[in-house]
Amino acid sequence: MNLLPEWEIRHPRGSVAEGHGTVGVITSRAVLRYQVDRATVVLGSGQRDFPGLASKASAVGFDVVRRRSGGGAVLLRPEGMLWVDLLLPRGDRLWDDDVGRSSSWLGAAWVDALAVAGVESEVHRGAQTSGLTGRAICFMSRAAGEVLCDGRKVIGISQRRDRSGARFQCGVLFGDDAAADLVAPLVDLLGLEPRAEVLAEVGARVGGLPSGLGAPGPDELFDAFLGALGRTG
Repeated sequence: MNLLPEWEIRHPRGSVAEGHGTVGVITSRAVLRYQVDRATVVLGSGQRDFPGLASKASAVGFDVVRRRSGGGAVLLRPEGMLWVDLLLPRGDRLWDDDVGRSSSWLGAAWVDALAVAGVESEVHRGAQTSGLTGRAICFMSRAAGEVLCDGRKVIGISQRRDRSGARFQCGVLFGDDAAADLVAPLVDLLGLEPRAEVLAEVGARVGGLPSGLGAPGPDELFDAFLGALGRTG
């Protein structure tokens, strides 16, 4: 039973590439929770091609795909990340024509969900900041609506808009090793230099939600997020 009548809850199956395919005309609200089938580097829609990326990724067993939303590269793995998309039709009461504000309600819903799960966080509401490598790696930049814990980014949000609506793509990092496991490998795969400086910046700017006894896992956080959406309007 769907406890959120204004949101259709879906659990699509398929590869990461299929999950980043078209969703068609957006006519109503929907929440899509995806499962990652194998480690995949996902490039943003406007990113350039990185020389040697395909061969480097293949050597360590990673696929490479390109998503339709903007932003930098993301490394998806079966463990350590929650991947959720939201579809919002144009004209919905949550819609905002200002792209700089359009994700604020979504970030607030994630912060609400984290609070229910006992985790303190905040929405980044300032101008977009990219740091040394933010254009190359999604989690190294900070855009309005994204979520920080203790000053480190833990939830990234990208979006794609068309005439029918917007598709918001959310990635939530889990665990103390999130920066090392899900962001640092991109430094070598994308050939970012100077390597030592970039890796140091990864450690300073990227974090993961607490892990261990009593900490929320992906399932618990997803349920809390659905509850937060129900309170959003």
